[in-house]
Amino acid sequence: MPKLSRRAILATGTAALPLFAISAKPSRAADFTLKLANNSPVTHPQTVRQQEAAERIKKATNGTVDIQVFPNNQLGSDTDMLSQLRTGAIDFFTLSGLILSTLVPVAAINGVGFAFKDYDTVWTAMDGKLGAHVRGEIDKRGLVAMDRIWDNGFRQITSSTRPIKAPEDLKGFKIRVPVSPLWTSMFTALGASPISINFAEVYSALQTKIAEGQENPLTLIQIAKLYEVQRYVSMTSHMWDGFWMLANKRGFTALPPDAQAIIAKELNQSALDERADIAKLNESVATDLKTKGLVFEDVDKPAFRDALKKAGFYADWKKKFGDEAWGILESQVGTLS
Repeated sequence: MPKLSRRAILATGTAALPLFAISAKPSRAADFTLKLANNSPVTHPQTVRQQEAAERIKKATNGTVDIQVFPNNQLGSDTDMLSQLRTGAIDFFTLSGLILSTLVPVAAINGVGFAFKDYDTVWTAMDGKLGAHVRGEIDKRGLVAMDRIWDNGFRQITSSTRPIKAPEDLKGFKIRVPVSPLWTSMFTALGASPISINFAEVYSALQTKIAEGQENPLTLIQIAKLYEVQRYVSMTSHMWDGFWMLANKRGFTALPPDAQAIIAKELNQSALDERADIAKLNESVATDLKTKGLVFEDVDKPAFRDALKKAGFYADWKKKFGDEAWGILESQVGTLS
């Protein structure tokens, strides 16, 4: 069987031979060398589990498919890598739905404020009808999304000035948010004063009091050492975010069908493994942050949801996402608008 690169397949449209015609032979050089990129550190569960998937895929295909993992933005920024994925320079890429929304607007729907009450609700929706709807929209843009989304965690609010327990505690609160309309509109609706700042500048913004607080998953609060410039952690779980495992559609469908099946199976399995990793990590991170002096606060989550409803936040985003997508979301999480 001749060695065919992904680029050769895309250029010629030539169908590859089945992988398992050689399954009984010794392993040899890969016929398909593919690139998988992410924005997570080398030691992050996402990277670890993706590397494990790559190893399983190589073994299951008798070395025919070799997926090389490039973590920690080695191949560029999220925007750069999304562009490379679309052109075929990268074969696979894990990306937040909130960032993917620049290409697929409905991909941000999982970030609607206070929509998901817990992880059971998240996985029911994202492994079910809501996830299927988003994947369908992704497919229309020339990409393939694997069935299982990876966990990036619930986001929590931190503060250096006061604990945030109820919506009224956010009145006039200067909070750093990512450069995204979904975040800005949510915190504005809650009466806060959101400030859009790139993450690289968050620590200094908190240290100099340009912002009183910020919001991120607990793991990132730990990694970025934000506990050094914050006092309180309010367990709002106001937004959930995940990483879609994306593939260049043209390149992926040009692979032999059995290779596609193996890749999808192993990447989806590693997504489930990563979810379990994050769940365990969240428990240990919370304990660690408490020992570093952060004070954890429980919040009145239904009150936040009611405040967003009264402010018209849900009605506005229903119009932006469309009746179909919003109807699917509410069928999973309950009435919002």
